[in-house]
Amino acid sequence: MPPPADIVKVAIEWPGAYPKLMEIDQKKPLSAIIKEVCDGWSLPNHEYFALQHADSSNFYITEKNRNEIKNGTILRLTKSPAQNAQQLHERIQSSSMDAKLEALKDLASLSRDVTFAQEFINLDGISLLTQMVESGTERYQKLQKIMKPCFGDMLSFTLTAFVELMDHGIVSWDTFSVAFIKKIASFVNKSAIDISILQRSLAILESMVLNSHDLYQKVAQEITIGQLIPHLQGSDQEIQTYTIAVINALFLKAPDDRRQEMANILAQKQLRSIILTHVIRAQRAINNEMAHQLYVLQVLTFNLLEDRMMTKMDPQDQAQRDIIFELRRIAFDAESEPNNSSGSMEKRKSMYTRDYKKLGFINHVNPAMDFTQTPPGMLALDNMLYFAKHHQDAYIRIVLENSSREDKHECPFGRSSIELTKMLCEILKVGELPSETCNDFHPMFFTHDRSFEEFFCICIQLLNKTWKEMRATSEDFNKSISLGCLVNIARSAGEGAFPPPVQETGTQQMRSGRLLHLVQ
Repeated sequence: MPPPADIVKVAIEWPGAYPKLMEIDQKKPLSAIIKEVCDGWSLPNHEYFALQHADSSNFYITEKNRNEIKNGTILRLTKSPAQNAQQLHERIQSSSMDAKLEALKDLASLSRDVTFAQEFINLDGISLLTQMVESGTERYQKLQKIMKPCFGDMLSFTLTAFVELMDHGIVSWDTFSVAFIKKIASFVNKSAIDISILQRSLAILESMVLNSHDLYQKVAQEITIGQLIPHLQGSDQEIQTYTIAVINALFLKAPDDRRQEMANILAQKQLRSIILTHVIRAQRAINNEMAHQLYVLQVLTFNLLEDRMMTKMDPQDQAQRDIIFELRRIAFDAESEPNNSSGSMEKRKSMYTRDYKKLGFINHVNPAMDFTQTPPGMLALDNMLYFAKHHQDAYIRIVLENSSREDKHECPFGRSSIELTKMLCEILKVGELPSETCNDFHPMFFTHDRSFEEFFCICIQLLNKTWKEMRATSEDFNKSISLGCLVNIARSAGEGAFPPPVQETGTQQMRSGRLLHLVQ
C-alpha cells in the first residue's frame, strides 16, 4: 500500500551526528516537526532551530515552500534565520579582520535566501553594509597595503551580500545616500580593481538606474560612457555584459534631451569598433545574457527613430518640401529647367508632375501627401534622402530604370520606399520596449553609425532587383514588398559588415546571391 500523499520520507543531518531518516507529515505545523527533530537529538530550545536544504542552495524550509520537499530530499537542521541573522550582524562588526572576513563570506551566501534576508534586513542590516562600504575603505586604507587580498575579499563579500539582499525587492533603492553612490562609482572608475568588486559594483549601478529616477540622475553624474569603455576592452565576458547592461540602463532611463546625446556617443566609431572587436568578434561564444544586452542596445538605438516614424509630413512646411525637391534634383539634375516666367508656369508644373511620377510617388501633384501616414511618416523620406545622397549612383539608376519601363512594369521608388521603411520598422520593432527574454541581435547593426539607413539602402536595391527578375507588374507590388527576405539579410550578414551593394550582373549571379529569395 503506497504511503499517504501527505507523508514524505527525508534524511536530516546535524553536525557530529548520523543522519536521521524521518517521515514528515505535511499536515503538521513545521514548528512541531522541528521540535520532534530536536528532541531526537536532545537539543533544547527548538525555536532557535530551522530546517534547510542540504544542497548548494541552503534555502530555509518555511510554511510557504515546504510543499516543495520530495521523497529522498536531504535536509539539514540548523540555526533559525533570526538566530543566524543576529549572530552575523554582530560578527561582521568584529574587530578581528579574519572573523569579519569569515562572517561576510557567510552573509554573502545566506543572503540569497529570502527568509534569512528578511530577518537580516529587519536588523537594519542594509544600512550597516552601506556604512561599511562608505567608511570601511578609508578605515582600512593602511591595512590595504599590507593585506590587499584580505581587503579585496572583504569588500567583494560585502558587495555580494548587498546585491543579494537588494535583489529580493524588500528595501527601496531610493534610500541610499550620495556618498554610497559615489563610492560604488569610484570602484567602476578605477583603472585597476578586483574583478569581483567591479562586477558587483556594475550590477549595483544598473539596479540603481533602473529602479529609481533620482538615483539615475545621481549615477549619471558619476559615470560616463567614456569611463565604461575600458571595461569592454578586457577579456572577461561577465564584466563586458554588466558594462553594456549599465550603458543600456542609462540609455533607457535618460530623458529625451539626453537620449539623443547618448545615442551620438554610442554611434561613434570608437565604441562600435570596441564592441565588434572585443565582444562580438572575440574568440569565444557569446552567452545568452550578453546576447540579450546587445539586443537591448540595438532596440534602444533603433527606438530613437520613433519620433520621425510617427511624425507626419506637413505639406505647408517648406523645409520638408525642400527634401522632395532635393530628391528630384539629384535624380534629374541633367535635365534643363524652363525659364521662371509666368508663361512657363504651366510647363513647370507639368514637368514636376512628370518627375514625381517617375520618382514613384502616389500623389504626383503633391507628393508630400504620401508621407502623412504614420508609421513610417517622415522616416521614409529620411531614408530616401540618405539613399540619394550616400548611394547616388544606385539611386539614379533605380529611378531612371523604372522611369524607362512600361508603366505596368515599373517598381515605384517612392511607394516602395515608404512601404519598405514601414516593414523595417515592424521587423526591427522600432518604438517597442525591449523584451526581457529576447537575444536576437544582429552584428551588422554595430558596423555603421547609420545602420538603419544602410539597411534600407541594401533592401531597396534588393527589392528593385527582385522586381526585375520577377518581371513584376503594379499588381504584384504587395507580393514583392512582402517577400520575407529582409530578416534574412540581417542574419546573413553574420559577424561581417553590411553586404556590398547589389550588383546587376545577370540572372544566374542574382539567383546564387545569399540575400535574395525569389517567389517561385
